[in-house]
Amino acid sequence: MAQIELEFGSPETAAVLFGNLDENIDFLEKEFLVRIVGRGTSVEIIGDDGNAAAVQKTFEAMKKMLEVNGSIDENTVRYCANLVKNDEDGGLSKLTGACILVTSHGKPVKPKTLGQSRYVDAINGNFITFGVGPAGTGKTYLAVTMAVKALKEHNVQRIILTRPAVEAGEKLGFLPGDLQNKVDPYLRPLYDALFDTMGAETFQKQLEKGIIEVAPLAYMRGRTLDNAFVILDEAQNTTPEQMKMFLTRLGTGSKMVVNGDITQIDLADGKRSGLVDATRILKNIDGIEMVRFTEKDVVRFRLVSEIVKAYAKDAQPKTGGKK
Repeated sequence: MAQIELEFGSPETAAVLFGNLDENIDFLEKEFLVRIVGRGTSVEIIGDDGNAAAVQKTFEAMKKMLEVNGSIDENTVRYCANLVKNDEDGGLSKLTGACILVTSHGKPVKPKTLGQSRYVDAINGNFITFGVGPAGTGKTYLAVTMAVKALKEHNVQRIILTRPAVEAGEKLGFLPGDLQNKVDPYLRPLYDALFDTMGAETFQKQLEKGIIEVAPLAYMRGRTLDNAFVILDEAQNTTPEQMKMFLTRLGTGSKMVVNGDITQIDLADGKRSGLVDATRILKNIDGIEMVRFTEKDVVRFRLVSEIVKAYAKDAQPKTGGKK
């Protein structure tokens, strides 16, 4: 049986780490099967040696995240606990808290997980970056944020965002309006990210000037994209031919980010995903980096992470039973 005491220095820091009505303490007690007693600016952890040490590491990780982001929430506490359980908390030293940019609402955008931090570093250091992982990990939002930053710093002259409208096919004819009106619903997540980072008015002006282009993947054929930050979203729904077509559009002074979730492929049965092929074929090429996210990187409501985890577990090959 171990008894570990931690001192947090200030009442404000302790209050945040303990959580509203000690909710973080309650969660950690249940998660690690220990007893935790908070007193002023300190906390005492009582329990099995290994579990008590794990809680100590979790509190230290939470404190690091607080220093980096200025706040922590329920997702952050769960994330820190998962890192400790998987012996990955040492990587938190790489989270510097550097702000990518401030949104139109005055909100600073920073990487919130180790996966997000690797993703931002990969985009900074490569011509083409693949972000592969489940929904809610911030792939699209961070890519758009990095694109807006590059535009503001005059590193590129335009932003091009695209995604395949695989659900369109025969259904497009039943939607009202011209072709742009028909494909706009499939591009809405990209619009939303741009609205948040730039503001609707600025976005509209840049769109009218042609500095920002949001278009379906088919519009990319035959073009050479120079001095642009190009984002392909929902890339799991490209065919190998479409993926090759897109990647070979890369021009001088440009960056590409390709995002997708290979567990959500909507292609017709029998068709291979261009994203799956590309991550295999291009993995050893200098200037291209693959970043893989997991359910631990999900930054949406905690149930999203649990849903992703449950589906991943169900998809694993099952052994045993009757043949």
